Amino acid sequence: MTPFTFQAPSNILFEAGASKKIAELVKGYGARHVLLVTDKGVRGAGLTRSAEAALTEAGIALTVFEDVVADPPSHVIEAAAELCRGQGVDVVVSIGGGSALDTAKLVAYLAKTPDKLDDIYGVGMAKGERLPLLLVPTTAGTGSEVTPIAIVTTPTTEKKGVVSPRLIPDWAILDPELTLGLPPHVTAATGIDAMVHAIEAYTSRVKKNPMSDQLARKALELLSANIRTVFTNGQDLEARSRMLLGSMLAGMAFANAPVAAVHALAYPIGAIFHVPHGLSNALVLPHVLEFNRPAASVLYAELLAIVRPDHRPASATEAAAAFIDEMTAICRDCEVPDTLSAVGIAEKDLAKLAEDAMKQTRLLVNNPRELTHEQAFQIYADALAGRRAAA
Repeated sequence: MTPFTFQAPSNILFEAGASKKIAELVKGYGARHVLLVTDKGVRGAGLTRSAEAALTEAGIALTVFEDVVADPPSHVIEAAAELCRGQGVDVVVSIGGGSALDTAKLVAYLAKTPDKLDDIYGVGMAKGERLPLLLVPTTAGTGSEVTPIAIVTTPTTEKKGVVSPRLIPDWAILDPELTLGLPPHVTAATGIDAMVHAIEAYTSRVKKNPMSDQLARKALELLSANIRTVFTNGQDLEARSRMLLGSMLAGMAFANAPVAAVHALAYPIGAIFHVPHGLSNALVLPHVLEFNRPAASVLYAELLAIVRPDHRPASATEAAAAFIDEMTAICRDCEVPDTLSAVGIAEKDLAKLAEDAMKQTRLLVNNPRELTHEQAFQIYADALAGRRAAA
């Protein structure tokens, strides 16, 4: 068997109402002063209220940084880290979507070490210590609460990643009640993002392993079976719980068997046009799957048995095509736009998108099929027109 390593948080709490237990957990670190990293939308919706009240009642000082924005720019992360250092914070907590959780990871690290953000981009560059870190997702999508990855938007609009075991939190706290109020379009985009994590982990060329495979398969089972339900009925707590669990399992899978071309092509869409990450993934997903089909048909056939257990095509080739059809149908049923033009992208933008996508070498090396600049451009062109890329 091929050797592999597997990393995950040491503590996971999954429970409706779990966010009320944050004060109890941070007490275990002797916390006197907590920094809460979130955004104005999450806080304004009342999703941090229980945790804030519990911390105050426990006599723990609280500083709130609520200026996180989508695709967090480096200057926002640096401002939060400076606040953390200046306030003498000893524990970092984040409640929010992937952008807030990614910001908190880097804040907990930068506040504890002399490292600069520019010095730790890439894999394994962050080697110092960090403050204790507790992460609470409010979407079933990014899986950031269990990954060693934080994504940053640089001043040149390029997305760069910091990848290090130091970013894996001490606690991942999953409270499905926090996801009940997600609007349908956010539910769809984040849910599809989580499914992409599972698919790309399962087909990852470099670090695919037996543990990531099992997590990816279970994640895809949970996500595909529940995404249409939560899209149409967001108050279904059981379905929301299954989505949140699926998202976390997908996060653990891709944290160890990294994502590939779907994300590589999605990143420039988000960075340049400020399209939410999950939607960026959904816009290119069918086209990248079609491109990868010659190299991944057997694996796609295996995934079809998970998302459509009632469908048994005669060959792996037919099954792979059916799998892509099913993922396209999920996007359609969840009313995801099916062309890049729907988010304001025009033909004149494709060259820049392809150029920036090819910079994502950390991701492209994992793709089951090698991708050239010309092929990336063609995938974008097909996504602009709403037709599948040619295999």
